[in-house]
Amino acid sequence: MVNPRNPNNRNRALRLIPLSPSAISWAIVLLTSATGPMALVAQDAKPLFDGKTFEGWEGDTKTVWRIEEGALTAGSLKDRQKENDFLATVSEYQNFELELEWKLEGTEGFINGGVQFRTKRIPNHHEVSGYQADLGAGFDGALYDESRRNKILAKPDEATLKKAAKPLGQWNHYRIRAQGNRIELWLNGTKTVDYTETDPDIASRGIIAVQIHGGATAIARYRKLTIKELP
Repeated sequence: MVNPRNPNNRNRALRLIPLSPSAISWAIVLLTSATGPMALVAQDAKPLFDGKTFEGWEGDTKTVWRIEEGALTAGSLKDRQKENDFLATVSEYQNFELELEWKLEGTEGFINGGVQFRTKRIPNHHEVSGYQADLGAGFDGALYDESRRNKILAKPDEATLKKAAKPLGQWNHYRIRAQGNRIELWLNGTKTVDYTETDPDIASRGIIAVQIHGGATAIARYRKLTIKELP
């Protein structure tokens, strides 16, 4: 230990040790590794939908999906939707935080929709296969496995759902976070699902899609979709 009362010792303690060029180079490498390319950070949120066009999306935009007042919209209050239909992103995503607003209206049938993620289209079929943040028909805030295990993987209890859910016809907010094998859902600011996937064969990457459910006279709307990719 340096004796602080001895001025000569203080001077020796403050004296800089000269570094060779090779030592300086190694110091730069270590600093770059800690703060540069090797430091994984989340990207800023970016829009998935521009509110005006189907750029970045694919699906039946001629007879099913349309854009109304800045929202991806499907269905009718006059004609029954024949079968499930999905509008999907062209790009795939793995770890992310997705936020959006959704609204359902309907008069009869199974009034329901959903937000698919880590999903894929089933070839030559109208369905997709993957995780779904469910909405409508009593399934608000639940995590469903669409056309794969075909079951609810996790859902909020009655008290949580009562706190989070809004009446039919009102705008709702979804926050969906998928990172590694953990999936979390928030409905209108209330956490409804915290699920850990235990099956190693379940895909951890895929498209994002929005759904209009078949068998109902209903309209589904989705807007303000943004995504923040995570490490």
